[in-house]
Amino acid sequence: MDAMRKQLDANRNADVEEVSRNYYDRDVCRLFLAGLCPHDLFQLTEMDLGPCSKFHSLQLRKDYEEAKSKGSESFDRELEDVIERLIVECDRKIQRALKRLADEDAKAAIAISVSQVTLTDEILQLSKEIKQKMKEADEFDFEGKSDDKIKTLEVVEELRSKRADMQATLLLDAFNKDRASLSLPASVPQIRPVPPPAPPNARTQEMINEKLKKAEELGGQGMVDEAQKALEEAEALKRTDQNLRLCDICGAFLSVYDNDRRLADHFGGKLHLEYMLIREKLKELQVNAYTLSASEVLGSE
Repeated sequence: MDAMRKQLDANRNADVEEVSRNYYDRDVCRLFLAGLCPHDLFQLTEMDLGPCSKFHSLQLRKDYEEAKSKGSESFDRELEDVIERLIVECDRKIQRALKRLADEDAKAAIAISVSQVTLTDEILQLSKEIKQKMKEADEFDFEGKSDDKIKTLEVVEELRSKRADMQATLLLDAFNKDRASLSLPASVPQIRPVPPPAPPNARTQEMINEKLKKAEELGGQGMVDEAQKALEEAEALKRTDQNLRLCDICGAFLSVYDNDRRLADHFGGKLHLEYMLIREKLKELQVNAYTLSASEVLGSE
């Protein structure tokens, strides 16, 4: 939170220093003005794009929003194009991984839709609350109320943690059913009891946990390349167990033997949260574009 406070102060200092700048200047980031610069996403992950070369200003975003509300400006289409490319790249990664798993073992290609399994009314309500709190945080940001923004973001983290735990429980239940179905040979009637499947090799699981812990530590130290290497090593170890699933939101590998804590870490992880964010933002932009187009058609009649 101290680091967040310093960043907020830096943003406001930049606003003070750049009072002569206009939101439509070429060196101002239009994507940031539209609500989401991809360079602010995926920091310290394999998708880290590094710092944005253009200027980010909260005051200029406010100026842009005022102009947009009057119908004189909109950078939504530019942002939509960028987000679509990120999502298409992620979806292609998921399809390649599914095909690779299918080539190795047909059972491993079974894909549980993480988004569908974890899409309950309670989860949706939490997501709505998180979105509202993020809007409040942005308002505090515009007003220069650092402490209020930080307190609001702390609430956001609590809500995200609660949502991650609930999603983990839902997915774990689905995995338990999945494991039960995988343990039944096709020739055996469903009513016949069978012993539960053996868990992955204990030593392999221990090595996977060590790699994941190392990746988290390296990421926290800003050592992105080293952290990515450790993650890749963990994923390689995971692939020794064929009972894998893919998250259809971020493309990460999950095992049907993952426990609730491991699944909660996944749902609360930065990569998953950022892909959730851009997928939700894309839907929002598409709905807004459709609404605007429909209103223009009605207005012309």
